[in-house]
Amino acid sequence: MIVASWINLQYFASTVDNDWFGCGTKTLHNRVGNLGVVLGNGGDLRTGLALQSVQAPDGSWYHEPLRLQVIVEAPRAQIEAIIAEHQSVRDLVENDWVRLFALDPDGNEAVRWVPGQGWATTTPMVA
Repeated sequence: MIVASWINLQYFASTVDNDWFGCGTKTLHNRVGNLGVVLGNGGDLRTGLALQSVQAPDGSWYHEPLRLQVIVEAPRAQIEAIIAEHQSVRDLVENDWVRLFALDPDGNEAVRWVPGQGWATTTPMVA
């Protein structure tokens, strides 16, 4: 979930504001070691995704910028134990960077983790 959130947030940020969080067009890139790129022969270090990675030639976006939704099929108590034990996971779900859903392995109930509140029932799943 943590790695998926890194990937999702990089695409999300590079799509929402490529000038600030992306790295512009590839045609002007000059690589700066393993750190990132600069546009042309100088300027600020750019570390996001290139415009060509997120935008089609016709100007439409390849990816709709959405927060990552994680669906876990496991007992809620086990998921809660992981959230309590791992600060990085807790930060993602409690700060609403990731939308966490739990599927009951013995039924068809789905619940969503609501930051600061815990589990909230969602619309029933269709079998």
